[in-house]
Amino acid sequence: MNITPELQTASPASFPFSALVGHERLQRALLLAAIDPGMGGVLISGPRGTAKSTAARALATLLPQAPFVTLPLAAGLEQLVGTLSLEDVLRDGSVRLSPGLVARAHGGVLYVDEVNLLPDALVDALLDVAASGVNTVERDGVSRQHAARFVLVGTMNPEEGELRPQLLDRFGLSVALDNPADAAQRQAIVRARLAFDADPQALLATHTAAQAELAARVAAAREALAALAWPDAVVQHAANLALAAGVDGIRADLVMLRAARALAALEQRDTVCVDDVNAVAELALAHRRSPHVAPPPAGGASRPHPSPAAGQGDAVSQEAAPEGDWGALPPQPEAMVRVPSTGGWPPKKA
Repeated sequence: MNITPELQTASPASFPFSALVGHERLQRALLLAAIDPGMGGVLISGPRGTAKSTAARALATLLPQAPFVTLPLAAGLEQLVGTLSLEDVLRDGSVRLSPGLVARAHGGVLYVDEVNLLPDALVDALLDVAASGVNTVERDGVSRQHAARFVLVGTMNPEEGELRPQLLDRFGLSVALDNPADAAQRQAIVRARLAFDADPQALLATHTAAQAELAARVAAAREALAALAWPDAVVQHAANLALAAGVDGIRADLVMLRAARALAALEQRDTVCVDDVNAVAELALAHRRSPHVAPPPAGGASRPHPSPAAGQGDAVSQEAAPEGDWGALPPQPEAMVRVPSTGGWPPKKA
């Protein structure tokens, strides 16, 4: 007797967020973005195998009934934002919206792997929707809008190319991951992964309480967010850090303040303080810092390179002057030399 095996739909479990090992900064950035998605999401850069996608999927488990939507590299603009079917106008006089991936991700996480390999137009549209929480679909002069509030998580491997600075600045927070260099930490990561692969439900059971507590904190922080304000000292400190980092525009100030507020809400405090800004500053400044400004020391604020001493003028040494994009040397005056006459071209031979 032939027995046909019954096919079952696979629904793989996600690695628990609280079980991530060695990613404290990444976990903080993702939690802050989940509390206030309007910051513009999180950009995670790092080499292969550093749990970038695992962390993104784990975040969705903390949000109530949150969808996890992946944007494929081959996606087009209509697949992302949706389209309008004007053919329905001719048939029954109504405009029908065909929703895209941003509509499916509403209330959850939109994950973009290798975001640096996407066309710039696609990334630009994606970041617009992530920051505003509203998606506008237009076609032939007809437009429709719908809510699209989600946590944007983009990942990239810098070895495969960089994002343009204009797009890089649009991401709210950024985290750069490194390969774990400590043997004990590598062992802890490997043991956690092997335990999950062997019995996902068993590992999930051991983290049930921690997951529930973290999910409750995120939900409470979202509710408390609007009630928190920024004292003048906090706004001034964020401005000073942004100036010291040499950033363009004021987006860094805004993101720092929103992230500091989200951190205060996560820690169940009723006021935002300067220490909150310090705790999130590098997440907001790392990808915006001017290339001529040195990264801060551990635990310190950004400091610009020292300026040339007054009175030095053009006598500043070439080594002290910042190089241009292509390492160009500063212009030097050159005297003009008159070229002697050659007497014209010789006559042509018949």
